[in-house]
Amino acid sequence: KNSYYGDLSAILIDNLPFWADLIKTPPQEIALLEKWEEKLEKLSSVTVSENVTSIAGVPSWMLVLLRYILEKTGKKTIPEVWPNLELFIHGGVSFRPYRDQYLQLIPSEKMHYMEAYNASEGFFAIQDDPLRDDMLLMLDYGIFYEFIPLDQLNSGNWKACSIGEVETGKNYALVITTSGGLWRYLIGDTVQFTSLYPHKIKITGRTKLYLNVFGEEVILENAEKALEVACRETGAVFTEFTAGPVYMEGNKRGRHEWLIEFENPPADGELFVRVLDKTLQAVNSDYEAKRYHDITLEPPIIRHVAKGTFYEWMKQKGRLGGQNKVPRLWNDRKYIEELTDIHRKISSGGFTSDATSSAFTSQEN
Repeated sequence: KNSYYGDLSAILIDNLPFWADLIKTPPQEIALLEKWEEKLEKLSSVTVSENVTSIAGVPSWMLVLLRYILEKTGKKTIPEVWPNLELFIHGGVSFRPYRDQYLQLIPSEKMHYMEAYNASEGFFAIQDDPLRDDMLLMLDYGIFYEFIPLDQLNSGNWKACSIGEVETGKNYALVITTSGGLWRYLIGDTVQFTSLYPHKIKITGRTKLYLNVFGEEVILENAEKALEVACRETGAVFTEFTAGPVYMEGNKRGRHEWLIEFENPPADGELFVRVLDKTLQAVNSDYEAKRYHDITLEPPIIRHVAKGTFYEWMKQKGRLGGQNKVPRLWNDRKYIEELTDIHRKISSGGFTSDATSSAFTSQEN
């Protein structure tokens, strides 16, 4: 009695002050709809006629909404729909791999992109400088922070660092104790300090989202950087991706398999693989060591899956909408195989799709 539960975003919307309804869109009855596809349709119908000046959300899901609005209105860019739009507050997943897509959709010099780091458990950091890509850690929000060096996390013998003991350039698992009742709670994110005074951080990944089957220790930040560079150098635009291992069998060495859904596929598939592989080696010395002369790892294989593959997978999991994220790195093949099965069904006409598929590999070591 006198209690409720649900997604944090819905609880916040349901408890906003009355004056917030005067300056936000969509109305509460649409914002609280449970079915994502119904919400998407009604949200786009209502907001296209509003004077929207700022938007907030997860970059991957916001792209779905913005593209749907352009499709619905027949416009080519978002400023044609919302001419006064000037701010996107984003969080949940890294914005870096999506930046170029947003610049194409919103070609406006007055547009600003600012990151916020919040979760159901608390509000942790905000980007206070538009010229930097790190965030100021909030030390006065009722949260006591501790930081476990990531290389100790799974050792069973870790020592948490206080805010006064952290170092720049090192990955930590974030631990919080809050005034809301959480006690030494492992939030699941990994962060890296870029500055100590003031304390500024970057989110580098998730404690469970990494590739380390062969000792390569690839974290999400590495993968996103490699994908960003490969896309830029080959003119590709992606919508979603995930990566997992191809295990060693017999005399065959291991490798990574990437499933990528492209909006625009790379002009040169082999070049895409080479750039991604070389960039991973440049940003991760452990991966570089395992790739040296193909001693442990062969070049990655990149599979271009059909358009709609990731959306259909999320739909089957009941995970459509901004509170949900695609697991982008995983140490087994569960997600790779599930997504591959959906891709095959789409390609064979089992699901609706207009996309083709292909695989890119590289013979260059």
